[in-house]
Amino acid sequence: MARHRRTRQIKKALALLLAVPLIGWGAYRSLPVLTDLAARAALVSAYVNMPEGSVALLEERFNSELFENGEKDDPIVSQAPPAVSSAPEVPSSPGADLSSVPDENAPRDEDQPDLPGPDSVPPRFRGTIREVQYGADGTPLYIPLAAGYLKNSTNLENDEVQAELDQPLELKLEETTEPQVLILHTHATEAYEPYPVDFYDTRGTWRSTDNSCNMVQVGNRIAEQLEAAGIGVIHDDTQHDYPSYNGAYERSAETVKAWLEEYPSIKVVLDVHRDAIQPEDDVIVKATAEIEGKKAAQVMIITGCEDGTMGVPDWPSNLRFAAALQSTAEGMYPGLMRPIFFCYRKYNMDLTKGSILLEFGSHGNTLEEAEYSGELIGKALAEALKATLPEGAATLAPQSGTGETYTTADSPWMPGESPVP
Repeated sequence: MARHRRTRQIKKALALLLAVPLIGWGAYRSLPVLTDLAARAALVSAYVNMPEGSVALLEERFNSELFENGEKDDPIVSQAPPAVSSAPEVPSSPGADLSSVPDENAPRDEDQPDLPGPDSVPPRFRGTIREVQYGADGTPLYIPLAAGYLKNSTNLENDEVQAELDQPLELKLEETTEPQVLILHTHATEAYEPYPVDFYDTRGTWRSTDNSCNMVQVGNRIAEQLEAAGIGVIHDDTQHDYPSYNGAYERSAETVKAWLEEYPSIKVVLDVHRDAIQPEDDVIVKATAEIEGKKAAQVMIITGCEDGTMGVPDWPSNLRFAAALQSTAEGMYPGLMRPIFFCYRKYNMDLTKGSILLEFGSHGNTLEEAEYSGELIGKALAEALKATLPEGAATLAPQSGTGETYTTADSPWMPGESPVP
């Protein structure tokens, strides 16, 4: 009996030895599918086990603009020493709660409390914030522009991309007081670190439905500079990612279409976001440059390319506009711009010939740093756009000398109502 049992054990071992290579070969052949299934399984598992309020952060990681196709971060050209972990005073701005995006079925809390100071974060919940400045290296991945660089993450050869960049910029402003720029936020509730310290609360989600604490504030700074330059601008503050993160791009596309129908004069569409850079489990990055003695969140432009499936036929026009803004901004404020991320993405860039996505810093940056960058980008964009005016054009602004800023309340819809049909 023992001999029979031993014989069966030997047969099982031999069968296992034969099966392992076959299983390995099958797993290799099925790797893309298994990877996708694993990601989805991880997401489902996290939904079940993660604390309430953390789901939005995981969704952002799986839906991130950069969490696809194994893209790597740009080279680090400088890294700051750790900041002093002293506790600054708690900001007095109302609604500074960056703790979470409320549950989809939960009512909106209009009176969100301020966060406690950073020293109240227990040591076991403290992760590291790494301050870096991104740039380019000498590899063929990076194409030099008049100022700054473009990171070619497509299958196009660099000389093909350069040939498109060498074509004239089609985008031209007109002498009109009608709005010509639309600013919106597909992920309006993206937020930042509340304090300029060298650690973060690992329980945080970097989301806020308070528009004084999220991407809407960055959009406000851009709009102010365009208005001051006499360029008509609509700043739509709709939270397309609230209460549901999924489907945000579909909702923001409808917003863009509605504004284009109301104002055919719109030529530029800016979708303003912030990045999320986490190189290690307990480390997040703040992408920072010092501009005129003040810290600014580095800015990255994303512009998409067509691969036969994207549905972005006018991608060369968007590319040239992105390059014009990159060169102007980096020329005016050296170090402000990360290389343009030229890639196979759509992000509603099929809707105009001047549509780009901008990432202001990362979740390790502060709102103050991102707002400062919004101001700088607004000034650079105004210069880039005014350079396209017809020769001899004197002004874009009304006789008062300023442009107009439109908000959601100024739309053809009722105040407080999303401009989506």
